[in-house]
Amino acid sequence: MGRYRDINEGLAYLLLGVFLVFILPAMLDPYQLSLFSKYISMAFVAIGIVLMWGYGGILSLGQGVFFGIGGYLIAMFLKMEASAPEIPEFMVWSSMQALPVWWVPFKSFTLTVIGVFLIPAVLAFVFSYAIFRKRISGVYLAIITLALALALSVWIIGSQGQTGGSNGITDFTTLLGMDILEDEAKEILYFVQLGLLLLVMLIASFIIRTRLGKILIAIRDHEDRVRFSGYNTALIKAFVFTVAAVLSSVGGAMYTLQVGLIAPSVVGVMASVEMVIYAAVGGRLSVPGAVVGALLIGYARSYLSENFPESWLFFLGAVFILVVVAMPKGLAGLAEQIMARTTSKESSL
Repeated sequence: MGRYRDINEGLAYLLLGVFLVFILPAMLDPYQLSLFSKYISMAFVAIGIVLMWGYGGILSLGQGVFFGIGGYLIAMFLKMEASAPEIPEFMVWSSMQALPVWWVPFKSFTLTVIGVFLIPAVLAFVFSYAIFRKRISGVYLAIITLALALALSVWIIGSQGQTGGSNGITDFTTLLGMDILEDEAKEILYFVQLGLLLLVMLIASFIIRTRLGKILIAIRDHEDRVRFSGYNTALIKAFVFTVAAVLSSVGGAMYTLQVGLIAPSVVGVMASVEMVIYAAVGGRLSVPGAVVGALLIGYARSYLSENFPESWLFFLGAVFILVVVAMPKGLAGLAEQIMARTTSKESSL
């Protein structure tokens, strides 16, 4: 089965790369391509969930928190660039006289990029290590992370003068002087995002194949045995939780650049739960499967929310139940089974 899994994964990387690099840009107009760019930004989150949930057994329902951090940080820089030398207009509307101190570092693009990686990493590690040292896991961890997503979205909405409130941060058009609303700029951002996605996929696959990946699987299946063997399981779980948080933050930053806004809706409970569905559908043990799941569910969400605005949430719920019950390894697991059966029949002939 390991041989079939390697063949499947290699084939999936090849087909996915051809589809994203050559077929999509040739088939779609700039607007449709920007929509798929939005779905690809969610793939960063899904890959992190594969590492964290599929291999580490850590089910977090609060990835929207870190997705939102990355999205809001890059939006702050873009808004500062668009508003310079004045403060953003939503602050003026809220009767603020000066820029909040914590906004000042995000006048710098370099500091903003560092913040996209460093801030979620620090927050995720401190939070998760404290939780895992207390041996909190399973449904209790899921509830805590879900509460974090809810708390952050409530704070953002309530802090109109500093975060834009329920409207979020909008109305920015340039990145370092480049008009990100132009078709050419959107295409450049699309391929930059693909390059980052490929790098992230390779890093995730490398982690899975190293000794750390094997330890993660052991922790997922028998954490007590791993702990008794002398490993600091809390530290290892905190590390993979932090990696997933950073990937979510990068996805949030790319989402803001592609969509042109960031709002509390991508931070809250519904968005966080939806992110888990991406990995579940694609296959929570497959890195390319997570990307496929993000693309499929993202496209289905857009189509159904436009045509069936009152019932599309039921579709997402039904898909999640179906996958858990009938396809626990998602589409990647189904493809692996088909490949194994096909090869078995050919060898028997």
